[in-house]
Amino acid sequence: MFLFDISNPLTLLLMLAATVLLIFLSQEIKKSYIGAITLFSYLIILIIHVAQIATLPEEYRYLLTTLSRCIVIDFIFVFITFFSYLWVDDMEAKIKGKKSIDNSLDWFWKKV
Repeated sequence: MFLFDISNPLTLLLMLAATVLLIFLSQEIKKSYIGAITLFSYLIILIIHVAQIATLPEEYRYLLTTLSRCIVIDFIFVFITFFSYLWVDDMEAKIKGKKSIDNSLDWFWKKV
């Protein structure tokens, strides 16, 4: 059974570095679609891990703890990339003078 184990420390460090670099890139060029691509990729990884747990055969039950850790890490990355997407979208909207997708976090962005 193939398992994309992001609970491995080296893989986790590489994914964190790639995520931070993509967030920084989207912030520098003021394009929110880069953050959206990152968010969707983590959502796809989360769906894959949940599907693997749901269809886990009995002989692979020892992978249950690893998959559970991967799902927790997936949720953390989805949380980080979602808020970074909203942040960059707000910056892009202010520069272009258009309405952003969601203005409900204006109180938060003013404090950042």
